[in-house]
Amino acid sequence: MISEPSTQAPAPAAVLEIVQGLSQELQPQGRAHAVSLDSSLERDLGFDSLGRVELLARLERSFGVRLPEGLLGAAETPRDLLQALAAAHPAAAPGEGFGTIEPLGGGKAAPDRTRTLLEVLDWHAQRHPDRRHILYYPGDGEPEELTYGGLARRAREVAAGLIRLGVPPGKAVGIMLPTGLDYFAAFFGSQLAGGVPVPLYPPARKSQIEDHLRRQAGILRTAEAEVLITFPEVLTLARLLGAQLPGLRVVAVEHLAAGPVPLTLPPVRGEDVAFLQFTSGSTGNPKGVVLTHANLLANLRAIGKGADIRPDDVAVSWLPLYHDMGLIGCWMGTLYFGIPLVLMSPLSFLSRPSRWLWAIHRHRATLSAAPNFAYELCVSKIPDEEIAGLDLSTWRMALNGAEPVSPEALRRFVDRFSPYGFQAGAMSPVYGLAENSLAVAFPPPGRPPWIDAVQRDPFQRSGYAEPAAPDDPHALRFVSCGTPLPDHEVRVVDDAGREVGERQEGRLEFKGPSATRGYFRNPEATAKLVHGDWRDSGDRAYIAGGEIYITGRVKDIIIRAGRNLYPQELEEVVGGIPGIRKGCVAVFGSPDPATGTERLIVMAETRERGETALETIRQAVQSATVDLLGTPAEVVALVPPHAVPKTSSGKIRRSSAREVFESGRIGRRGAALGLQLAHLALSGLRSQAGRRLRSLGDLLYSAWGYGSVALLAIPIWLAVVSAPGLRLRRRIARLCARFLFACIGIPLHLEGGENLRGEGPRIVAPNHQSYLDGLVLTALLPPDFA
Repeated sequence: MISEPSTQAPAPAAVLEIVQGLSQELQPQGRAHAVSLDSSLERDLGFDSLGRVELLARLERSFGVRLPEGLLGAAETPRDLLQALAAAHPAAAPGEGFGTIEPLGGGKAAPDRTRTLLEVLDWHAQRHPDRRHILYYPGDGEPEELTYGGLARRAREVAAGLIRLGVPPGKAVGIMLPTGLDYFAAFFGSQLAGGVPVPLYPPARKSQIEDHLRRQAGILRTAEAEVLITFPEVLTLARLLGAQLPGLRVVAVEHLAAGPVPLTLPPVRGEDVAFLQFTSGSTGNPKGVVLTHANLLANLRAIGKGADIRPDDVAVSWLPLYHDMGLIGCWMGTLYFGIPLVLMSPLSFLSRPSRWLWAIHRHRATLSAAPNFAYELCVSKIPDEEIAGLDLSTWRMALNGAEPVSPEALRRFVDRFSPYGFQAGAMSPVYGLAENSLAVAFPPPGRPPWIDAVQRDPFQRSGYAEPAAPDDPHALRFVSCGTPLPDHEVRVVDDAGREVGERQEGRLEFKGPSATRGYFRNPEATAKLVHGDWRDSGDRAYIAGGEIYITGRVKDIIIRAGRNLYPQELEEVVGGIPGIRKGCVAVFGSPDPATGTERLIVMAETRERGETALETIRQAVQSATVDLLGTPAEVVALVPPHAVPKTSSGKIRRSSAREVFESGRIGRRGAALGLQLAHLALSGLRSQAGRRLRSLGDLLYSAWGYGSVALLAIPIWLAVVSAPGLRLRRRIARLCARFLFACIGIPLHLEGGENLRGEGPRIVAPNHQSYLDGLVLTALLPPDFA
């Protein structure tokens, strides 16, 4: 049933009162800001993504309406909120809008003999073309269904469009699409055409458009993409990428699907590249992980065993499709095993986190995954009245990965939702990375999380994870990610590559059929990754009782006075200080130019602006740092919202934060949208102008060269044929040839001329046929040689 929009618009004063009240709550120690209908939610009032979530929730509760989820990213001012409220529909009952979905059921057959993802799709499309594969909820609209047969048909249409564009097999195809059914058609269509999909994330915040598009341009340049598939709303922005990348064609997905479908498509083999998964760049620039069809299928089959996937499972996901956990784990996994996938966009979850839980409830879902922050968001942002009647008892695996797992976050989620049927054994911390396709280790299904408490001082000094007493208040706590998946292995090695013993921390390496062969067009990074059959994860860990405990990223460890300091722990503590934005703290080391030692830097976002409030927060950060680490930070940098760099999946980009700090750009706000677009346009124009000037220069040079030959050819020929004697003719021809080369700017240099001296014939053996050019030989060889 579709409800009618509310007929009475709320009073502007009421909206402004809510906006101002929340703004003051978020920065209680700061000065009060005058709020008008045209105040910037981000620049003037400091509302970040989570602040906007809370603001929209309060507006909905206050006025009894349901706001569109797109408003979360689109609203720039209170006036935008007021207009959205005027057009809003009455509030729905909790969980309303979710229908039912039938699991696969029946037999346990799976496409275990297939060699490519395309064969997997064909296997399902041939056996049950009308069976539902995906049920997608586009915001507040009606759900959209995609069957296996429908996906196969739509993918062939996209493939036909790419073939008509002339995309050669093996070439990269960028995909910048939001969550939706078009995404899957574009992905498989690229593969069917022989292309290599490169998932990219569409722009999210207007304040970071320029940085976003520059990063995507770098990815497309590295991948050597020839086509970018996108959607109409961002075609103009996407064409700014094309202006910086010569030869890149930007096309909307619906334009590709309009036309005849070819009868034959290029063959695809298991060892062919299935797609390039660019890493999130949390410790550096994104790198393109090369993943073959064989890699992906090996990982999916291992996940099936590790998670005990069953025919009656149902999955729910809101994870972004440009990230491996959403793309491979949620979509490809459900595709392979033929289990239904209930899909919503990341924005749908962020705007109303309870929608995720209600989708699990309504569809009796058994599998769903999310990073650590999502579980925290559910605990802190969902009021009790919004989940009255919720039942999570069918949720048997709540996979928690993609970022460091907090022991406290696990406990808080279990405590909050156990009254709603959630079982502690469902919480499943997992470990994986793009370089192994996705998953490396899973805990046994149904086992509650294992937390290992270790003595802080021995661990920080020697790396040995000595068990701590249960009541040790200073203990470090690490979460087990389980054991390696079937047919995969892990080991922990020291800096020399030697395997270390039980409970000794070191670098985690892995191997197995899911492991990548390297990074695309990046031999230096590949050499650091590949150690024979083993791959370096870039993570530090220890193994105890066969269980893997991740302790941090190698590049993020800070070494001070012989102790290893771990950023995540301090980031979590600082994020809990009043006035600091939770999840927006970067802790990193930076060399001191004067002493050569490593300084401890804490960069934390805050909405506060007054010096008194900032100093109070700075002292609280130092106090927390000393309490936790026994040493203060050299620098506590308090920066405005959105100043701490993050990846597309929300991870802190500590290496980028370090670069910002060391370059003196710390705390600078992003430019206005118009200025960012102007910068991008000018950059594209400069690039185009440079290419055109080079082309013009080449054209003028060619004209000068051919013109010189045309003007001098007849006089030179007359001079040669009219000269008496063969030797004189050769001398004249030699001089004229040299003069012609000088006129057109081609320098000539002869090496090995001494070998032509003496009596008898000589043989010229060129490396290339072009070296036998008559004009070149005439200009270089002595006149007495034929």
